[in-house]
Amino acid sequence: MTAKSGVTRHSSHEPDRELPELTDAMLARGHYKKAGKRISRKAGAAAFRKVIGRPRLENPKQAISLRLDVAVLNRWKASGPGWQTRMAESLRQVL
Repeated sequence: MTAKSGVTRHSSHEPDRELPELTDAMLARGHYKKAGKRISRKAGAAAFRKVIGRPRLENPKQAISLRLDVAVLNRWKASGPGWQTRMAESLRQVL
């Protein structure tokens, strides 16, 4: 195995000495924009909270534990990348 570069060994928990600390004064000068137009802090904060993270799926998937014969599992895996999606589609057709 090759050695990791110095960059990957550097802890991300250490402060970056080249960047200044954000102060309350700096944050107070900031403003929100939506579609290129300046909006209020209240509207900006609400829009920001709305888009944080991934959007909710209409039909979210659920993780389960399923025990299958080794031969069955190997056959699906041998079909290549996307085998889990194809398996789900096949099971959906049975419904």
